Amino acid sequence: MFKKIFNTHFELGVAVSSTMIVVLAIAMDLIFFLQACPMCILTRYVFMLVAVSGLIAFLINKKIPGHILILISSILGLLVTSRQIYIQSMSLEDIDMLSGCSMPFHTQVEYFGLIEAISRTLAGGPSCAEDGWRFVLNFAEWGFVFFFIYLISTLFKMRSV
Repeated sequence: MFKKIFNTHFELGVAVSSTMIVVLAIAMDLIFFLQACPMCILTRYVFMLVAVSGLIAFLINKKIPGHILILISSILGLLVTSRQIYIQSMSLEDIDMLSGCSMPFHTQVEYFGLIEAISRTLAGGPSCAEDGWRFVLNFAEWGFVFFFIYLISTLFKMRSV
């Protein structure tokens, strides 16, 4: 049964699950009064990129281009979350030297443009180094796990096509 669902509805499952991750993150911000750092916001955008890629893969008849989009967006997510995990593991002296997360992501986009905002966000800062809420893993670590699952499952899906 799992194999049948995997073979017939994989792309839609990727789109729905990654959208639900973003909805859950926003709901947790509202319920627990959390402030998402710019890198967390960037991670949400990458999850939405995974969702759009999954939707494209679901809608087109040739699955391989859609699967490649899911792979690329999953790799981008792995890079963003691994950068945040790295920043969270830095010493306090090293964190104080970072200055990339000085303002909200959307404000950075307005002032500097999208590419510069992404660059500044990935440079990191003290707000991105906060561990924040934790359920076994923190948000960045959970993001890494989900992007890794999307990557590996897409590779398996491409192999079976």
